Amino acid sequence: MVSCKTIEPEAPASMALRYGAITNPANVKVKVSLNNRAVYVLEGDEPRFVTAVAIGTPSDPTPTGSFKAFNKLPRKRSGTYGFFVKGDEIIPGKSSGLPSGYKYVGYPMPWWVEFKTGYGFHAGAVWPTPRTHGCLRLHRTVAKEFFEMIPAGATIQIDHSQPEDATIGKNVPRPTDYADPDHPRSVLITDAPLDRTSEILF
Repeated sequence: MVSCKTIEPEAPASMALRYGAITNPANVKVKVSLNNRAVYVLEGDEPRFVTAVAIGTPSDPTPTGSFKAFNKLPRKRSGTYGFFVKGDEIIPGKSSGLPSGYKYVGYPMPWWVEFKTGYGFHAGAVWPTPRTHGCLRLHRTVAKEFFEMIPAGATIQIDHSQPEDATIGKNVPRPTDYADPDHPRSVLITDAPLDRTSEILF
């Protein structure tokens, strides 16, 4: 007899593929494939770290081209998108529209690695469809690891496809928790998403 029970897909044991430790940070470079929604960290021509990424929407696309990593901030908050806070009232909004009597608290974007002014890698929900305002979101369980292995000044090449898509990019672990509900706004405006990134959903 065949059971009718729905079997949920198992989440991968890890949200990244790893190929040994980096020995010379000066040789680290990053490639991003928008079509494959994948990030490849290489040391020279050797792969070291591969993970899935969420990309920008057609109206707010992720920039393509060659960039350099800069302005690394482990506890970054958005200067544009966030919440208006007054007492127990917390309203989503853009900083440019701050109502009188409220304070603005930016949306959490921990483990920030900027590659173009206003655009960077950071922890967040990794959707399988274009979802961001142009930033590149990494799963919360691997964002810190990525942050720590990318030195300031590292080359970041972003394109629609990369040669690695046909090899190490074929079996990139894909998160399945992207649609889980965010933690309450009352949590997102605290330090919890910055201090406990791997536990807080946002």
